[in-house]
Amino acid sequence: MKIISWNVNGIRSIQSKGFADTLARLDADCILLQETKAQADQIDKALEGIHGYHIYSNCAERKGYSGVTILSRQEPLQIINDIGIAEHDLEGRVIVAEFEQFFLLNVYVPNSGAELARLDYRQGWDLEFLAYCQQLQSKKPLIVCGDFNVAHRAIDIARPKPNYNKSAGYTQVEIDGFSGFLDAGLVDTFRHFHPDTVAYSWWSYRAGARARNVGWRIDYMLTSKALVDKVKQAFILPGITGSDHCPVGIDIDF
Repeated sequence: MKIISWNVNGIRSIQSKGFADTLARLDADCILLQETKAQADQIDKALEGIHGYHIYSNCAERKGYSGVTILSRQEPLQIINDIGIAEHDLEGRVIVAEFEQFFLLNVYVPNSGAELARLDYRQGWDLEFLAYCQQLQSKKPLIVCGDFNVAHRAIDIARPKPNYNKSAGYTQVEIDGFSGFLDAGLVDTFRHFHPDTVAYSWWSYRAGARARNVGWRIDYMLTSKALVDKVKQAFILPGITGSDHCPVGIDIDF
């Protein structure tokens, strides 16, 4: 099974950038999209030319904001939206597909914002989202994919020193929050296979950052330890454009 995660930064925007052809080339069994920035009917319309997938979306109440979508060739046993906490469940940030052998969770983690205005909220989110992941993981193995909006280690960000504790996505609060997922028994699959590889999944649109590879690795594929031996490879696809993020993925055998 090939699982791809991609923050598309607006599904209607990327639709005009060869999105259907890109998905055909990726040839994934499950495609997890974040930041769709659309309502369910708009997402269905944007994906009209994409065949062979069951499509499930969780959209923010606020139009044109946030949102996550799962495309799956295999029909899941069930789909679960949100984490059951009203404060967090207005923004369409979590959708889970349950399969016979595992849960597949797609997440778009809140950004701490300009001047770290949302950092306190983010800290609470990390703790409560982790508790939700642990709840799922207590039932069956878990795969958590998405935009976590944090560079976990210095190797995951092109310019760690000037950004540390100053920029959203590289504060100690956020780093510690992500460490909590690893401490809870989830494995960062890319680092498992590539412990010393410098690779990024997001680049600012400013100052030609992508062309100069001044990026951040903030998109992750995490799996329960029970699944790690089934993962054959974990990868990042920086050559695929259309968004300020690129796809990340794993190949896993069941």
